[in-house]
Amino acid sequence: MSTTGHLIEVEGLRKSFGDTAVLEDVGFTASSGTCTVLLGPSGSGKTTVLRSLNVLETPDAGVVRIGEAAVDFGELPRDKGLRRKEIRDLRARSGMVFQSHNLFPHKTVLGNIVEGPVQVQGQSPEEAEAEARRLLEQVGLAGRETAYPAQLSGGQQQRVGIARALALKPDVVLLDEPTSALDPELVGEVLAVIRDLSQQGWTMVIVTHEVRFAQDVADQVLFLHSGVVAERGGAEVLTDPQQERTQQFLRRVLEAR
Repeated sequence: MSTTGHLIEVEGLRKSFGDTAVLEDVGFTASSGTCTVLLGPSGSGKTTVLRSLNVLETPDAGVVRIGEAAVDFGELPRDKGLRRKEIRDLRARSGMVFQSHNLFPHKTVLGNIVEGPVQVQGQSPEEAEAEARRLLEQVGLAGRETAYPAQLSGGQQQRVGIARALALKPDVVLLDEPTSALDPELVGEVLAVIRDLSQQGWTMVIVTHEVRFAQDVADQVLFLHSGVVAERGGAEVLTDPQQERTQQFLRRVLEAR
């Protein structure tokens, strides 16, 4: 169990793909109810950091701790086992929102949301369905319970993905570029939902290029470059960056908007 008061603690993450180092000694902490934004150019390692938090990516070394669940990747056997209990406990602490929704196309909106709570957490279908309906209202999709993903816009599908993540009642919500696959006119509706979650006190870690949105929600910003945290701080990293690499990146992103 953490003794520092932080909900998330990441220490010394390292990851290589072949001879290419993707992460080198990445670490950060985050308190409950805060929003951490991971920013950086393509290939900087930010998505690998995010996916390491729930072991969708397995680092070569380092420690990830969320609440009382922790995995020391340097101690994991390389052959078969990820230590299944530790991995399972860590994953149970987070809900993931993917770039491309990852909804089950053959299930209704309601079916997508109740799948995890019923099959993974053992909730009763009635309890899970009641919570799913409440969450759909929260993300502005009340009345769409019986629709299938193909009948929804990209923004609506992503909002279902957010409701699905929240249905697991996670300690941390992980969002991997949640608007990158959306048409520009649909981005705002998804960002509005995420902004509401931040105001409600959900703990979030977000990979995004939406700099102005990040200025609104970020309690902590980590700018990654070539696998290292090149700059960190509060929202002032986005408005008054100190590192030349951060300044160059933000100029490019904001000029492209």
